[in-house]
Amino acid sequence: MSIEVANLSFSYGDRLILKHVSFSAQKNQLLSILGANGVGKSTLFRCMLGLQKGYSGQIRLHGKNLNTMSIMDIAKSVAYIPQSHYPSFNYSVFDMVLMGTTHQVSVISRPGKKQLQLVEQALERLGISHLKKRGYTQISGGERQLVLMARALVQKAKILILDEPTANLDYGNQIRVLNQMKSLAQEGYTIIQSTHNPDQTFLFSDTVMAMKDGEITAWGQPGDIFTEELIRNLYAAEVTINSLYDDRVRVCIPKCAI
Repeated sequence: MSIEVANLSFSYGDRLILKHVSFSAQKNQLLSILGANGVGKSTLFRCMLGLQKGYSGQIRLHGKNLNTMSIMDIAKSVAYIPQSHYPSFNYSVFDMVLMGTTHQVSVISRPGKKQLQLVEQALERLGISHLKKRGYTQISGGERQLVLMARALVQKAKILILDEPTANLDYGNQIRVLNQMKSLAQEGYTIIQSTHNPDQTFLFSDTVMAMKDGEITAWGQPGDIFTEELIRNLYAAEVTINSLYDDRVRVCIPKCAI
């Protein structure tokens, strides 16, 4: 088992954000956490990354209690890819990816040949080697997301946590990022993403965890749990779910558009 969350609850003051959340994620799995904005997805990720303290319940990483691990130890197993990232300086794409190797060298050492090779391999793996000399702030949003994925790969962590990775991307870049996520899961990574896009969730996920008001409302394979009632419960939106291509693709269509 890669990561397990058991009976996790968290509050900001008197406001309860997460309520007895329990789930696990394995290697070769793309798990999508589906829900509207403000349901606790980002707070859940902060707890899972060891950045948010004061929760009740337990998070176990490869069987070890997360609270007993240092940030450096967590970084060896878990990499985080934010929704957006705007550095203060216009680092090159190569240097942005190289930053993912910092936990592999001491504070008084420079990255060596091994780290430089990891960067070259990650850029090639994601098809962005041609960008390595470009400024990070001067490339497109989709390209930046792929750069952040490359930085996670050189971190050598086998669990990737992505916070709404396709938000604000055009359709082509959304598909490119999602295809890379799916491919990494098939190669043995554990991929956990948050999203509020039901159609993408159905197309690319192995497992879906639906959340509302800090609680899990549904869990399972997309084809088993996707219903009009679920979408209405999560988003207060009336939709009709249409099946295409012998039930291999489903799309949510607003009823006002029918």
